[in-house]
Formats: sequence, C-alpha cells, structure tokens
Amino acid sequence: MNILKQVRSYAEAQQATCIKNDSIPKELYLKYGVNRGLRDINGNGVLTGLTNISEVLSSKMINGEKVQCDGELWYRGYRIENLIDGLGPDHLGFEKISYLLLMGELPTPEQEKEFSELIGGCRILPTNFTRDVIMKAPSHDIMNSMTRSILTLASYDDKALDTSISNTLRQCIQLISEFPMLAIYAYNAYVHYEKNESMFIHHPDPKLSTAENLLLLLRPDKKFTKTEAKVLDTALILHMEHGGGNNSTFTTRVVTSSGADTYSTIAAAMSSLKGPKHGGANIKVMEMMDDIRKHVKDYSDKDAISAYLQKIVDKEAFDKKGLIYGMGHAIYSVSDPRKKAFKKFVEQLAKEKGREKDLLLYQNIEELAPIIIAQKRKIYKGVSPNVDFYSGFIYKMLGIPEELYTAMFAIARIVGWSAHRIEELICVDKIIRPAYMSVMKELE
Repeated sequence: MNILKQVRSYAEAQQATCIKNDSIPKELYLKYGVNRGLRDINGNGVLTGLTNISEVLSSKMINGEKVQCDGELWYRGYRIENLIDGLGPDHLGFEKISYLLLMGELPTPEQEKEFSELIGGCRILPTNFTRDVIMKAPSHDIMNSMTRSILTLASYDDKALDTSISNTLRQCIQLISEFPMLAIYAYNAYVHYEKNESMFIHHPDPKLSTAENLLLLLRPDKKFTKTEAKVLDTALILHMEHGGGNNSTFTTRVVTSSGADTYSTIAAAMSSLKGPKHGGANIKVMEMMDDIRKHVKDYSDKDAISAYLQKIVDKEAFDKKGLIYGMGHAIYSVSDPRKKAFKKFVEQLAKEKGREKDLLLYQNIEELAPIIIAQKRKIYKGVSPNVDFYSGFIYKMLGIPEELYTAMFAIARIVGWSAHRIEELICVDKIIRPAYMSVMKELE
C-alpha cells in the first residue's frame, strides 16, 4: 500500500479514539470559570491588553447600567465615519489612513505625498520572484499562496530577523505595498495553470493608489472608473483595523510577543484570517444570496423573502445550519458602523452597474432578517447586518472573483496588523502565555 494511503487509512481509523480521549464536558468550563474563546458567558471579550490604535464600542454605561448602543469604530481617536467623510468624494485615502494607523497621527499633505510615494515605489517584488515562487506552485487557495510568498520574502531580506522599530516599520511598509501583487499574481497563476485560461501579468503603476492598482492588476484592459476605485478604497479602509481582540490581530500580538520576525508574524496572521469564522464570512454571504435568488423570484416580495429566511433559520434551507450570514457580530449589536459608512457607496456602485434589483433584495433582507432571528433565537444582544453583508456584493460588482475575497481582506488588514505589531514591540516585553487547567485523569 502506498504510504500516503496507509497514513490516511490509519488516521481515519484513529479518529474515534482521538475524539473520545480529547473531549471535555462543557459543564467543566462553567465549573472552573473558563472563558471559552476568551469571551465571557455574555459574549464580552476578556481584557488581555491595552492599545492606542483603535476602539470598538457596542455599549455604554448610563447611570451605572450597561446599555446597547449604535456601534462605533475609532481609528487613533477619529470615528471611522468622520475619516471616510473627511476624504471627500474624490480623494482615495488608503495611504492616508494607513499613515494614521502606523504613525498615530494624520499626515500633513506633504507627509501623505511622501508616504504614498514610498508605498507606490515599494511595489517591486525581487527578481524572478513571481516566476520562481508564485507561479511554480499555483493554488486555488490564494491565502495559502500569499502566506508562502510572505515567508519566502524573508529570504530576500538581509535584516529579516531585526525586530527594531525602524526595521519593523520598513518591513511593514514593504509588505503593505507588496500584498496586492502577491494576491493578484497568485490568482492569475491559478487561473492559468489550474483552470487552463489565459494569463496576464501587469506591472503596478507607482503613481496610482492601492485601490487603483488592485483594479489595474486584476483586469486585462487595466481600465476602471473613478466610482469603482473610490468604492474599493473605502472597503479597504473599513477593513484595515478592528481592535486588538479580533482573531488575526490577537495572533499578531501573540506571535510578536515571542520575539518572532515580521514575516513569520504576518504569515501567522494570514493563517488566522483565512478561517471561515473570520475572513471568509463574505463568501458565505454570497453563497447564501445565490441560494435565495434561486428560490425567490420577486425581490420586492417581502412575504416570499421572509418565508425563505425563516426556512434558513429553521435549518430547512441553504446549508441547513440555521444561520443568516452577514447578520450579527461578536461585538456589535444595534449596528455595525462599517456597514453604515459603506452603504451609500454600495448604492452608488449598484446604480452605476445597473444592479438596483439586486440591491433591493439586499435591502429587504437587511430589514427582515433581524426580525426573524429575534423571533426564532434566544439572543443576549441585538442583531444587525455587519460589513460582510455588503462587501461580497461590492466585490461581485467590481468583478473581483470569490477566490480573492479573503485576500482583499488581508490587503487591508495588513495595515492594522502592522500597527499592532509595532505597538506590541514598543510597549510589552512579556511573551503572551495564558493558562490552561488540566482535567486529565492520572493513570499511574
């Protein structure tokens, strides 16, 4: 028997043994006061650190009582809505807000220009890197391909292990610049080698913004509209950062605290982000929406939409898990500020693309789903649409393939990861090491 088949057969045979010996009764977690997922019984995160970078709010103390409120997201002391509005209708702000998160203050026009030129100028991969690293092992899993590329980039850095603040900042700026190419080139290699389609490799334009370069790199004709670039730029800004407690950012903190280099740290964050409970959420929304379209023909018929949503919640339709994807969030209850800031751009792009009918379906689900979930489920806090409810729709209208959805998240979140890595290096000198209580039986 082939050894690979043998080990596969062995693993399948031993699965039941592993499950039997590794299962821990849920009641023990309550008995010993263990906060599973580092969240208490009410879903509140366990305090594990301090940060100056951002803040996520879903409730406020009023007269000594905790009251749920509209969600708030702050970057370095600025509300995200004000940052987005402050850019105006034409300014693409990915680089400006990246500077804010990394440096801790908004740049002057001169500083923004210098920083943007650095980001644009660093969009150069090492000689033959695209051929020898990205194209040699194409994969449909773009996140895995990007992670491999990140780790390989360390081999081209003669100061890869230097964790000084200046060197770390230099590495982070270069990775922020390189991420769009790592993602798009990996996708193009996959399309060519695994789907047997034509391949093209465009060089980025150092004079263009991150959002513009993403569209340029992805499209055969390199063309895009101002609206498309503005909407994508806004999506990237909204996904840049979300507090120190989200899974991939906490992973960044944990790995940084061990003294690991920047490349290893960001690769670990990538591995966290690719999980379907984290960065892959918008893909599930798109799959659900495709399923709803097959069963609801009139997108203005709220009764038909409501009836099918009830079937989804009752585990009778779609993937039969009882979840309406894009609804609810681990932190937010009344509203997700990112969705609120994003919605006008969704409407703007839908109008340009002639997708008003699809937009109506989304709007009706946004209205009906929270009501149905509240009726069918016992929930400790409110439920409302999150940013992923609309982000997949945006990517679809922009012609971004689903294989790149989580990668788009990474292209934005690398900024937040970088800021948290630098803050961890500056402020903390202890390795993060929480405790686990052993409940094993002593056998001898």
